[in-house]
Formats: sequence, structure tokens, C-alpha cells
Amino acid sequence: MSEPVYRRVLIKISGEALSGSKGTGFDFGFVTEVCETVKRCTEIGVQVAIVIGGGNFWRGVKDGAGKVERVSADKMGMLATAMNCLAVADVFKQTGVDARVLTAIDIQGVGERHDARRAIEYLEAGKVVLFACGTSQPFFSTDTGAVLRAAEIHADAILLAKNIDGVYSDDPKKNPSAFRFDEISYSEVLERRLAVMDSTATSLAMDNDLPVIVFALAEPENILRVLQGEKVGTTVK
Repeated sequence: MSEPVYRRVLIKISGEALSGSKGTGFDFGFVTEVCETVKRCTEIGVQVAIVIGGGNFWRGVKDGAGKVERVSADKMGMLATAMNCLAVADVFKQTGVDARVLTAIDIQGVGERHDARRAIEYLEAGKVVLFACGTSQPFFSTDTGAVLRAAEIHADAILLAKNIDGVYSDDPKKNPSAFRFDEISYSEVLERRLAVMDSTATSLAMDNDLPVIVFALAEPENILRVLQGEKVGTTVK
């Protein structure tokens, strides 16, 4: 097995990806596959932190249907990410990986309060760290939370595991002429308004010179391929 090209990474996983074809809740067969792949990453010496979205339970304002105010909707989304982190942490433990949940807001008995120095200590000790509750502030997405945490722990790269296999010039489901980029700059992503991450997250990644590799999580093995330097998906830098 080749040497990893990154030593410390943050993986951003959408909540919807955890639910498989069901759309809500968990597909534990798939979650186990992801955790076993991440375990292999730690076995080759890669330090792994993870941020998980909450879309398999709650999609903020969209699910609020005009009845839930934005601040409340975002707080509910933060709680959804904590639920996901707890579930995935337990699956990690069943695969023999020590995983720790750090929460951006105080939730007694759910996880430890986020502290970047403690997170780095856990990573250096070979533990997987799951960051819950985004940035702790409304109006910021879990994408922005992922870039913020990646910057705090001095990650080498962000692995953006999505339901699509890279960054396209347009929505490939609507436009058959859309093409996938192998590599693209942050500024071009912003100029083209491409749906990689929200603009705040993209700008934060650019300001901190954090490369973002976008790929499909449908094949969890892609995580390992990226770490071994294979050309998978799209690199934003």
C-alpha cells in the first residue's frame, strides 16, 4: 500500500449520505462500510476528523416550512448533526476505532465541549474526532463548520464526500452537456457560483489555503484512494 499524500484530513459527509436509499435515518450497512474504510486510513497513519451534516433528520429552513424561524431551524440542524455523530461514533467503536464526539455547543452527556487543542491531541493519539453542531452559530452551514474545524486542527486537506462524483460546470441531471472539472480554483468556483460548498465556506478555504477534494461517497473506498494520491473527483485549490 502506497504512502498517504495527506497526514491529517477532515472528511465532510452529508447527512443524507448516511441514510442510503431510505432518505432519512441511517443505512447502518453503508455507515459501517464508511467506518471500516476510515479505519483503514488510520491504520496507514492518517489522522482523521469528521464533520457530518444533519440532512437525514432536518434540513433547516426548508423543513421548517415557513413555520420555524431561521435561528430555531439552524439550532435544530445542529442537534441533528450531534445525533449523527453519536451514531457514527458507536459504529466506529464496533469496528475497533476509538472515536470522540466534540460539540460546538454544551450538551451535557452527549459529547465533550469543542476545544481545538484537545481535538489535535486525540488525533495524534490515533483517535477519530467527530465535530458536532457546526460552528454553534445560526446562518452558517456545516460546510463552513467543516472548513473552520479543518483550519483549527491544521488539516492538510478537506475531503468533501458527496452524492455526486465531483464539481461540474452545471447540474449534470439538468444539463447533459455539463462537464466535470479535474481541478478548479476557489476563485473560479466563486465566480461561476458552482455548488461545491456555500460561498462562505469556499472563501474560508481559500483564505486558509486548504485544498478541497470533492468526490462521491457512494464508493467509500474513494476516501482511501484520495489519501493514496489517486485522481478521484475534483480538487479545488
